[in-house]
Amino acid sequence: MRGRRELGSAAAPYIEGLLAEKRALGFLYETEELVLLRFDEYCSERGLAGTTITRDFLSGWLERSPTEGASSHARRVCAVRQLMLYMASMGLDVHVPGELPRADVKLPHIMTDDERRAFFDRADAYRPAGGCAAYRRLAVEYRVLFRVIYCCGLRNSEACGLPSDCVDLDAGTLSIAQSKGRKDRVVYMADDLTGLCADYFAWLQGELGSRPHWFFPSRYPERPLRNTSVDRAFNRFWNATPFAATCADKPVVHDLRFSFITDRVNRWALDGVDVDAMMPYLSRYVGHKDLQSTYYYIHTSEQLREVIARYDVTGSSSIPEVDYGQG
Repeated sequence: MRGRRELGSAAAPYIEGLLAEKRALGFLYETEELVLLRFDEYCSERGLAGTTITRDFLSGWLERSPTEGASSHARRVCAVRQLMLYMASMGLDVHVPGELPRADVKLPHIMTDDERRAFFDRADAYRPAGGCAAYRRLAVEYRVLFRVIYCCGLRNSEACGLPSDCVDLDAGTLSIAQSKGRKDRVVYMADDLTGLCADYFAWLQGELGSRPHWFFPSRYPERPLRNTSVDRAFNRFWNATPFAATCADKPVVHDLRFSFITDRVNRWALDGVDVDAMMPYLSRYVGHKDLQSTYYYIHTSEQLREVIARYDVTGSSSIPEVDYGQG
């Protein structure tokens, strides 16, 4: 981080070492660096003289302040926990905090193959009531849009706000501009998805009589689809499946993105691919700010963690800890 102050406590060399190690593994670790800078001040103010860090010494840091949110508290404790684990790995006498404080997090619904197949069957079979041409057009758009979200791991907003000029059907790429975190990225599509999108867009131009600005236009072609419209369509198709009546944790559109990530990692693990080595590429592909955000998806799927533990014999033996409070 440019322009940051010099570390001055006895823990400084280990903070620098942890930051270097995390970044060598592909983590940006920018937010965590800010937390560790504060911890360095904490150590200096309390006169840390050596490398022994006791539970009593950490007690002030671990306590949640009256004005601190659960997510901020969890992030702060998690960063120092990682530092303590790093120092303990060097044989130093430090207290490693136990269970992390957790903000309430709604776990995703990772669709099974049968659930996903039933969802797309209902999307393909949907015919809107009435004779409105715009609604008939939207019914076709949704069939393609939900497949693009799942097959490319897109966010709902990224798919809805996709300009036609950002879709290269010759190269099979999507250019996602200024998405979450103001990041740009190029997403490569599989050949079958590229073919589907090419057929769809040729059909769409015929329906509208011109090339639309948006790849998925709304009822009014000059406007993009709204996230809320896509949410309603998703609910309509899901509720028509035989799984909806017995499902306690109803999925949402974003769970298609979760499913893409977990299915991809699952496939790598089953194929004997080094999952840890591939995670930085997956993180960039889906537009995460750092690797920790991608590992969050693994931590929320216990079944996936079991698959990785069983089949990923070429990667590291443990999955990095994740701050669940980050959302």
